Amino acid sequence: MTTALAIFVKTPGHSPLKTRLAAVIGERAALNFHRLASAAVAAVAESARPLITPYWAVAEADDAAHAAWPDFPTIWQGEGDLGTRMHHVLETLLSRHDSVLLVGADVPQLTSGQLAQAAQALAEPPVAFVFGPATDGGFWLFGANTPVPLAIWQSVRYSQGDTCLALRRALPATGSIADLPVLADVDNADDLPRVLGALGRLPEALPAQRALADWMQRQLAEFPTA
Repeated sequence: MTTALAIFVKTPGHSPLKTRLAAVIGERAALNFHRLASAAVAAVAESARPLITPYWAVAEADDAAHAAWPDFPTIWQGEGDLGTRMHHVLETLLSRHDSVLLVGADVPQLTSGQLAQAAQALAEPPVAFVFGPATDGGFWLFGANTPVPLAIWQSVRYSQGDTCLALRRALPATGSIADLPVLADVDNADDLPRVLGALGRLPEALPAQRALADWMQRQLAEFPTA
């Protein structure tokens, strides 16, 4: 059994990054967060090998953008809205692996143990899907060992308070659903203190996670969000 992990990223200099966060802390700081958070997620993915095979799922199609993401193979997210792109990535990687996990680069407090839990759940029938629910009603991880029709992905409104619930309800009844712990992801500046606190509670934070936490502490001192 092999499990792929697709980390969804946008490439600095090629696409706008973390626009809601940038509106409060500035574009440069939002770019720094994206880079540091991506590095933290990548470090966790690396520590989960060989159980997990990591990929960068890159928003842009051009070679220069893909070259900006070293260490892991890259795949293009494809065109369209978020649901369409997640469908494309899931289908692409299910052709190579037994199961696939999809995550963003804005949950730097995730752990290799949580990734292993998701992979192991998908290896045990009748589980067909795994969710990592987010505190805002979305999800920080989605995993599957079976295809999900495009129409289902497109039926869900994303970035809403009921996004996770809506996708759960729409999934085909091909197996059961396993759940991971609820985590906060970073969409706007108000999320930074919650994620910083979660990083501080990690029993064994990786160096890349500590580097992000140090930067976030300095950033919050300059731009307090509460």
